[in-house]
Amino acid sequence: MNSGKSIAVVLFQLGGPDSLEAIEPFLLRLFRDPDIIDFPFAKIAREPLARIISATRAKKVRNHYAEIGGKSPILEFTQRQARALEDELSRFVKTRVFVAMRYWHPLTEEVVHAVESFAPDELVLLPLYPQYSRTTTGSSLNEWNRQIGSSALRQIPTRIIREFYSDAAYLHSLSTQIDKSLSNFPPGEEVHLVFSAHSVPVSVIERGDPYQMQIESTVERLLELGRWRLPHTLCYQSKVGASKWLQPSLHSTLKTLGERSTRNVLVVPVAFVSDHVETLSEINIEAREEAAHHGIHQFELMPGLNDDPSFIRALAGLVLEQAVPLGVKIAGMVSS
Repeated sequence: MNSGKSIAVVLFQLGGPDSLEAIEPFLLRLFRDPDIIDFPFAKIAREPLARIISATRAKKVRNHYAEIGGKSPILEFTQRQARALEDELSRFVKTRVFVAMRYWHPLTEEVVHAVESFAPDELVLLPLYPQYSRTTTGSSLNEWNRQIGSSALRQIPTRIIREFYSDAAYLHSLSTQIDKSLSNFPPGEEVHLVFSAHSVPVSVIERGDPYQMQIESTVERLLELGRWRLPHTLCYQSKVGASKWLQPSLHSTLKTLGERSTRNVLVVPVAFVSDHVETLSEINIEAREEAAHHGIHQFELMPGLNDDPSFIRALAGLVLEQAVPLGVKIAGMVSS
């Protein structure tokens, strides 16, 4: 069944450099973001500070990108998600799915023009961050609002999917991926589940950001759903700078597990829905080497959800719940 109207769905992601030369300008965009760098007198200091941090950081992370092919794969994975989601949604309603990256191309301003040309009847904004934080979802939506200005898009009915950490279909897709990854270990052997999320400064949480609470809730719901009865730890990764960030770190967690003679570890990137430098380099290469150093026998990384069909169906369900009027049933839509 097709409802007759058209919708545009905008998928928001962080973005990533598409070459080694793009690393520093990518980081400069990130660190000049007021939703990332915010402190007294930040308007004055943000730009020079961003230039210093991005130049320094670019030198440190260049080898990480070189190890995974010289660029971030996040755009490719997000475009696959967009194509698969468009195919799924087009069974029910005329749909175009667009990808807007926060800090690298296609930038939000480019996507605004493309959506204007499509001229949809309705608009659904879907940041691909399961858990809300002002540093991710908040930043993407703020940038969208800045870029649409007085555009005709302001007159189009717009729904926002602010978070989906508690969505049953999303949790099911994540649980299924964990089950697949657990099958890589010898039958009968205990596996320690390490749920790893991107860290944020403690000051962000202290100002009321729900990110930490939603991460913890995601893990709790997964454990209830999966019923694995395995030891588990929630930790955080990708800290930048000297300020206090959420702990424990992935590094300290692996060290502790090694000291406890833990034999098997499965790392579950619980805040990421696609593979990129934080999973493919920071976890799958760097953390894997650390695990071996600490005596962990088998170390596995759960692959990102990427364009897994169950995850795409979960996203489609979220969109249709937002875009279809209450009381209208769409035949054939199955949530799982």
